[in-house]
This record gives sequence, C-alpha cells and structure tokens, in this order.
Amino acid sequence: MAWLSADAIFDPDRLGLAVVGIAAQLRDHDSGEHQHEMGQLLFAQGGCISIAFQNRLCILPPARVAWIPPRTIHRAEMKEAVGYRSVYLGEAQVALLPTSIQVLETTPLLCAVLERMATASFNTDWRRGPAAHLLGVCLDEIHRAPRTPTMLKLPLDHRLACLPNNELPPSLKVLAADVGASEKTISRIFKRETGLTYQQWRQQWRFLKSIELLAQQGCLSSIAKELGFASDSAFVAFFKSMTDLTPRAYMAASAMRAKTMS
Repeated sequence: MAWLSADAIFDPDRLGLAVVGIAAQLRDHDSGEHQHEMGQLLFAQGGCISIAFQNRLCILPPARVAWIPPRTIHRAEMKEAVGYRSVYLGEAQVALLPTSIQVLETTPLLCAVLERMATASFNTDWRRGPAAHLLGVCLDEIHRAPRTPTMLKLPLDHRLACLPNNELPPSLKVLAADVGASEKTISRIFKRETGLTYQQWRQQWRFLKSIELLAQQGCLSSIAKELGFASDSAFVAFFKSMTDLTPRAYMAASAMRAKTMS
C-alpha cells in the first residue's frame, strides 16, 4: 500500500501486480483525465469525489464505491478533504466484474474488506491464504451490492456544449434560446442521448449536486438557494422524493457506513 501525497504521480500498471491498494488524504485535488490497464474500485472514507467520464458524471459520497473498468478515461476531483482510497485489480479479477461503469452501495462487510485491501502491502500474496479469501469476498460482495442513482449520463450533441458544468442548468425555455433550437428539438436530443427528458435530467443533476454540497458541509439554506429551490422545505421534499431520506438523514447514514471503513 502507498500513502500518497497530493502531488504524487502514481501508475498502478507499472507494478505488475494482481491487486494494488493506495490511500491518501486529499483536498482541492484534480487527477486530470487519465486511464489505466487495471480496473479500479474508487471510494472515499470521508468527503465526496466527483468523477467525470466521457459521457457520464458521477458523484461519489462516503461509503459508495465506483467500479471503473480498464482503459476507461476518467477524471476525479475533490474540492474538500477526502479520505481517498483506491483498489486496482488485474486481468484475472477484472474478468469477473462488470464491463460497464458502476456505482455501488456498500455494506459494512464490503467497506471493511475494501479498507483492508486499500491498505494492504504491495507484496501481499493474493493467490492464496487469507488475502485470497479477502479478495474472493470483495468480488462476491460487489456482485451483490445494489447499484445507486448517483451517475448522470451527459448529452454529447455539440449544440449542448453551452451547458454549464458546475452551475444549475437553465430551464428548457432558456436553454432552447441559448442554443438557437426549439424546445422540442432539445427534448428529443436529451431523450435520445440520456434516456431522460430534459426536466428529468435537470432534476437528476440537482440531486447529484446536492449530495456533493452536503458532503462539503453546506447548510440547507445555501444549498437550496444554489440549486434554485424556493425554500429549504422544498429542497428537503425534493431530496426525500429521490432517496426516501431527508438530506441530514442521508448524510448521517453515509457517515455511519464510512465509519465502518476506518
């Protein structure tokens, strides 16, 4: 295992190992676009990670794990302090895992296993003994873990390049005027490229952004205002409609799961 500094450059492919674990405490960190030959399980012991793929945006709150298949171009950003953990898996293990990007909801068992793997020595023998059993449990738990709605497909149509990355997307009427296309045309593009109507897509964007802001310890009033809600109660009602939990209850549950990883 390597404890990395914020400015460290690390390439797991160069080690030639079946499993590689790394850990770091990062703040205001941007990995830049990159890819690797190994598959990656990326998670946060604390804090929130924003992961951008070529046509998807993922928000990774504490105690969720992202599975990133080999050779997937991605970029990870952390604005606040994040307990960064990553487990890289070689060809034999990757063959047993999904071929698409996944965001998984962890169990206490999966949290504990991932933490052990992320902090294991580089010379660990993963082919036999306790480490092999640990790896087997990890792969089995990943298959069983529920997928979470913290990933948003992005439209690739060049006409929508004006959509802001970190600001609340405009209403359909305003977007159509900015693009110079009809509302029906914009709606067709979103349905074709994301599977969602523009309003559904915009609501999912608000949900992902709210998780990121909550992880940054933002107060409900400021989050509600930034995301364009008329009141705190309107924001709470929206969040509960997406998760069946209030914002505070959701983050408390995430913190509880993350605690099992420490």
